[in-house]
Amino acid sequence: MATPPDDARRGSRVVERWDRQQVPLYLLAIALGAAIGLALPQVASTLEQAITPVLALLLFATFSGVPLIEVGRAFRDMRFLVTVLVANFAVVPVVVFGLSQFVADDQGLLLGVLLVLLTPCVDYVIVFTGLAGGARARLLAAAPLLMLVQMLLLPVYLSLFAGPEVLEVVDVRPFVEAFVVLILVPLAAAAGVQALARGRRGQRDRRTVGVTVGRAVEGASAAAMVPLMMLTLVVVVGSQVAAVGAEVRSLARVVPLYVAFVVVAVAVGVLASRVARLDVSAARAAVFSVATRNSLVVLPLALALPESLSIAPLAVVTQTLVELVAMVVLVRVVPLVVRETGAAHSR
Repeated sequence: MATPPDDARRGSRVVERWDRQQVPLYLLAIALGAAIGLALPQVASTLEQAITPVLALLLFATFSGVPLIEVGRAFRDMRFLVTVLVANFAVVPVVVFGLSQFVADDQGLLLGVLLVLLTPCVDYVIVFTGLAGGARARLLAAAPLLMLVQMLLLPVYLSLFAGPEVLEVVDVRPFVEAFVVLILVPLAAAAGVQALARGRRGQRDRRTVGVTVGRAVEGASAAAMVPLMMLTLVVVVGSQVAAVGAEVRSLARVVPLYVAFVVVAVAVGVLASRVARLDVSAARAAVFSVATRNSLVVLPLALALPESLSIAPLAVVTQTLVELVAMVVLVRVVPLVVRETGAAHSR
């Protein structure tokens, strides 16, 4: 049955209100997740198991809103790709090494800090980039390269910064699993939905069942973006906040490092965008790529470490909590920093 026009308009107004209130809604979700995790610590394991499917749904909704033809064009944008690769894998490691020296006396904290700060995000960074008016398609096109390069370079940097013996206890298989579950599967599903919604060339003007279903899924995905982002924040924070709270004294050492990283990373992203003369949307995407880390992907690596390094996964989770708050703030700050007359230049 077709949706009545009044209902459609009413639904559109609800989505618009959600979009206008994104920052307070996300802060509310973080607070709700913290309250649930602290009041009901027994649900932490259930919430943790929900992280991957919820994040996959969020990314499917995100990918559904990015026409794949734009991704193809973005993949040919060598200036943007080189900028994010150089910033993430040449400049950021220097910053990370400097910050990591403040916890070099604790092997567990050191390894946790290195694992999370050396790996650029390839999942919800695309969502936050879109919220800030950044080029989602370009960042999506860069995601496979970012994942591949960090898989190759992470062992190198860990060996240099923490000693070659650390490679004996780190398993990189979760990287491959995360790439399949969080990137390839949602992307393939979104491509299928877009193909249905467009229909065949000769049937563009005919409302086939496939076209109707495809457009309905696209519309539902767009409407679900804000609620899915809120749900992601709730399950991530709720699943981890109690464990972090139990070791808050030890983990307090890394919080200033993570805050400092965000500030420095934003500056690096803005400077790199200026040097590369990226347009405004690409510059915003570059800033988010440099500032956002792959915490949800490296967490399984940290959890697989020996018991003697049990503080490492909590150091990773602490970065997640700091970053989520920072990203909600940056959704408003980055558009002010990177403007038409600001940090980025038109091509």
